[in-house]
Amino acid sequence: MVENLEYYKVFYFAAKYGSLTTAAVELSISQPAVSQALKQLENGLGVKLFVRASKGIKLTPEGGVLYEHVKAGYEQMELGEKKLSSMLQLDFGELKIGASDMTLKYYLLPLLESFHEKFPGIKVTVTNAPTPATLNLLKERKIDFGVISTPIDKAQEFDIIPVKEIEDVFVAGRKFIQYKNDMLDFQELEKLPIISLEGNTSTKSYMDAFLKKNNVELHPEFELATSDMIVQFALRSLGVGCVVRDFAADYLENGRLFELRFNKIIPKRQICVAADTKTALSRAAEEFLSMVKKKESRGLDND
Repeated sequence: MVENLEYYKVFYFAAKYGSLTTAAVELSISQPAVSQALKQLENGLGVKLFVRASKGIKLTPEGGVLYEHVKAGYEQMELGEKKLSSMLQLDFGELKIGASDMTLKYYLLPLLESFHEKFPGIKVTVTNAPTPATLNLLKERKIDFGVISTPIDKAQEFDIIPVKEIEDVFVAGRKFIQYKNDMLDFQELEKLPIISLEGNTSTKSYMDAFLKKNNVELHPEFELATSDMIVQFALRSLGVGCVVRDFAADYLENGRLFELRFNKIIPKRQICVAADTKTALSRAAEEFLSMVKKKESRGLDND
């Protein structure tokens, strides 16, 4: 049975220095208090731990066995305190984030660059997944944050911080140039070869729901894993691509792609940072969230 841990602390210093006086100085207590603590420990264990020597005190064989274990435990505690201090100072730690290709490329990457420059000792793990999967990872507490795009079905479960506005567009190459200056109805998309994202993504869900409200149901000829690939297919005039504008911005600017215009506006969406309000954050995660909020605050000040 473990006796009072303070007794073991006194025992450790007395054994380490072989002196009651030095142990008292190290512990900032009186020498009689050291002697009393050692006596209590010996009585509790039923064994003599020290004998007097010509200079100070000396461990008995039993005391020597106990010291090896107490020494290892005490040094591990000291190491733990040092590592905890380093963690609080952000000298080391881990940050786990979930993000889609879009949110990573157009929001998270520059922020992570700043974070890494400031805290190079922090290990950053980014799990690449669409918004629904990222929210599931957050709910399962496998990540600290999710960088996601609206719409969000489970928004009420999380702390949601809007950080960037995004806009969905339909883009095409020169094969479809006849539509460049037209003002189209969304129904006309049903006649065109469409290139869209595959699977369960917030972008595809949002556009499908929006078009359905406008009595349009698309049956894409190509469903691809990434928006970058949609842009590449559109550049080769394999169809009309549905992407967030940022992915096609350079090609729209240099004229290799053009944006189809419609007589109704597609409402803009937002990139958001989502955190689980019920989960305690690590020091590294708290600092990252602080950077997010500061960046957002500066953005609002500049509006």
